[in-house]
Amino acid sequence: MESEGKEESSAPESQVGLLEQELTAEKKRNEDLLTRMRYLQADLENQRKRMDRELKTAGESLARNLLTRLLVVQDELELAAKHSVKDDDSKEVNEGIAMIQRNLWSAMESTGVERIECVGKAFDPTLQEAVEKVQGTSAGEDTVVEEVRAGFTFRGQLLRPSMVKVELGMKEAKEEAETSE
Repeated sequence: MESEGKEESSAPESQVGLLEQELTAEKKRNEDLLTRMRYLQADLENQRKRMDRELKTAGESLARNLLTRLLVVQDELELAAKHSVKDDDSKEVNEGIAMIQRNLWSAMESTGVERIECVGKAFDPTLQEAVEKVQGTSAGEDTVVEEVRAGFTFRGQLLRPSMVKVELGMKEAKEEAETSE
């Protein structure tokens, strides 16, 4: 009988040992699964951020393309207003053109389009394109004297450069030699 008691007491100890081993294995498996879940969650968050950036970039690209096309319409409306007949019969047509022009500009301005103001200011080749140059009589920097076609920015980035006439500042002989080299 004593031998039976020893076998019974060793059986629960061996079962406890097996259960402890299984518990340790399950804890390790749980930690592995939790680590994998965290990696997958981080990957999902990174993917979401990447998609948000791509959507924003695509949206801004579409907006830039549309606004560039609308600027052509704005230019044509300006020309129509400039060359319209100034008599009583066409007064309503001229008012209609002006109203369309204001509404179009208001819509573009609300999206972040800004006109580049350049007449009387120093020539900036990053914002302006010189279509004509005239020699000036005063010393100093090159100055914009006339705007041929308006330029615009969209949310701080150049949408279309201004086409301008530039008055060149008088340069000393030393400066001319340096620029020609």
